Amino acid sequence: MACNTLVDITKLSPKFQELYAKAKDFVENDCIPAEPVWHEQMGLGDQRWKVIPPVLEGLKKKARSLGLWNLFLGRDYQEGAGLTNLEYALIAELTGRCPHIAPEAMNCSAPDTGNMEVFAKYGSPAQKKKWLEPLLQGKIRSAFAMTEKRVASSDATNIETHIQKVGNEYVINGLKWWISGAGDPRCAVYLVMGKTDPNNKNPHRQQSIVIVPADTPGITVVRPMQVFGYDDAPEGHCEIIFKDVRVPAENMVLGEGRGFEIIQGRLGPGRIHHCMRSIGMAERGLDYMLARVTDPSRRTFGKYLYEHGTIVSDIAQSRMEIDQARFMVLNAAKRIDEVKAKGAMKEIGMAKAIVPKMLGTVLDRAIQAHGAGGLSQDFPLAKWYAGSRTLRFADGPDEVHIAQIGKVELRRANDVKATFEKRDKTSQELLKKQSKL
Repeated sequence: MACNTLVDITKLSPKFQELYAKAKDFVENDCIPAEPVWHEQMGLGDQRWKVIPPVLEGLKKKARSLGLWNLFLGRDYQEGAGLTNLEYALIAELTGRCPHIAPEAMNCSAPDTGNMEVFAKYGSPAQKKKWLEPLLQGKIRSAFAMTEKRVASSDATNIETHIQKVGNEYVINGLKWWISGAGDPRCAVYLVMGKTDPNNKNPHRQQSIVIVPADTPGITVVRPMQVFGYDDAPEGHCEIIFKDVRVPAENMVLGEGRGFEIIQGRLGPGRIHHCMRSIGMAERGLDYMLARVTDPSRRTFGKYLYEHGTIVSDIAQSRMEIDQARFMVLNAAKRIDEVKAKGAMKEIGMAKAIVPKMLGTVLDRAIQAHGAGGLSQDFPLAKWYAGSRTLRFADGPDEVHIAQIGKVELRRANDVKATFEKRDKTSQELLKKQSKL
């Protein structure tokens, strides 16, 4: 396992150092060896949507006994472990090395992490008691219903789902899709984003978020969406119909028209979590590649695979790209600690645009080094590759982040031009003085 954290861990808090050491041991010696057991216990066919592998429940108990639980909630929350975003980012990288087991085993998996942060940051005392507490205990799971099928919802102002207040209830009607976690038999609650005031002149005050228990009448989970043929059971990424779904008025989060405020608070840190897990996955993909190309049974044309120049170049490029990406994410995490997520949107956007693409490239090289085996179920590389491509849409597509980064940079244009003008003026004055000598 590579240890290129680019951060001097010994200078971080003693509490973090203890948790990091425990997490590293837990992921490497408990979670990763459990992967084949997890797959076997998942079963086949429709059974995969009903079974929670017993090995996962055992890992949860161990993680909780070690204190490796809800580490994602930072020092701003009394319910959390008190880590900084930078500290948790380093632990998230470790969990990314076993992406389908370790995050959930430590109750640090999406979409629950973001939803728990919404409840912790914006929820009323009653909402916290009813939903946050069982989520923190790992008793239930949740889903965040924002993306829609009939509109380009990368621009969330396009969302059409209608949330109308009728008496002391809200009535929800709409069609959502790619709702991660909605297929899980433990999914007990949705956070649904829709329009309560579609005629508001401010397009960012039209939307609200309402809490919808998963067993509310009128909800139909239509189907799990597939990613390159993978349906990601038991969580799934589902298409859902909300038809005349009624919930009490107290299920409104924060207040009408506050939806955009909530999703920005939810997505900022969550994007960093995704990115650091992706770096852990890329590291393990490179590990698979190193093991494969040095395997004596895999010689071609009388040489080890690593003795071919293209392989050596692929290894070097992967190493450099992983470390570059890690620096960007840790820098973003540090900025969140300094100025909160809203003040670090440029750094968050840069990391989110670069890391998933890096992961896909590194995994593609690892797949190529494995030949046809890299495409098969005998290795996790193909499934990880599919997931890496998904991340280029999740939490906002690359294009949205890149456009935002460009806009932020353009804000500096006037200052840059003023600096140029001042510098030119100084140069002209110096030239005049020199000409008189």
